[in-house]
Amino acid sequence: MRIDVLTLFPDMVRDPLRHSIVARATSAGIADLHVHDLRDWTFDRRRSADDKPYGGGAGMIMTPRPLITAIREISADGPVPPVRILVCPQGEVLTQRIVSELASVPRLLLVCGHYEGVDERVRSGSIDREVSIGDYVLSAGEVAAVVIVDAVIRLLPGALGSPHSAVDESHADGLLEYPHYTRPPEFEGAAIPDVLSSGNHARVEAWRRAQSIERTRQRRPDMYARWWVNDRLSRADEPSPRPRRRRHSPPNGRG
Repeated sequence: MRIDVLTLFPDMVRDPLRHSIVARATSAGIADLHVHDLRDWTFDRRRSADDKPYGGGAGMIMTPRPLITAIREISADGPVPPVRILVCPQGEVLTQRIVSELASVPRLLLVCGHYEGVDERVRSGSIDREVSIGDYVLSAGEVAAVVIVDAVIRLLPGALGSPHSAVDESHADGLLEYPHYTRPPEFEGAAIPDVLSSGNHARVEAWRRAQSIERTRQRRPDMYARWWVNDRLSRADEPSPRPRRRRHSPPNGRG
């Protein structure tokens, strides 16, 4: 998968992604990451990428000419056009479902918003989707872009050490993850649950499932409510078991 990031501050994107899972995935060729400096597409000596807003108001607005030119040129660089995403506070809030959708396409182009925002003509003509990482405002879209890149790359086949890691994580199935324990079996008077050392894999899985459900109910009632509804809907879609044939008792009730 190829991921392009268009930004005014390339080092804010490159530096955090030079470590851990993302670095290993890019080194292994699982992800092809390109970070582009928007100022390379500016047209004046000062390499300006922003200007004052029409109608007045505080702050500066990212101008359309360098942005649209850069988006077009980057999109044309390769056989597959990217899904063009503007990272901004007004976008749809990132969820694991959206991350999975983004990880399923061959190419992404993340455009980092900055200052008070971007000229609306960029949004309307050169962007396919807008994504936010939460209902709050950051000083730079680069921080959010790093979050998106990390979340997407870890879902790519081969990026994680175990193919089951992404499946077992929080939010993967609409629930928070179950508690984890490792050695020693007892620490400062606190012992691991007996079921985890029982060797009974079915019991372990049942315990983990129950813990996941209860932890979600306590910590994220909003998630739990959605999961509860979806779980019952999915069960309603399952075929009903064949009814057992009942013996008909004679009229006098004797068998």
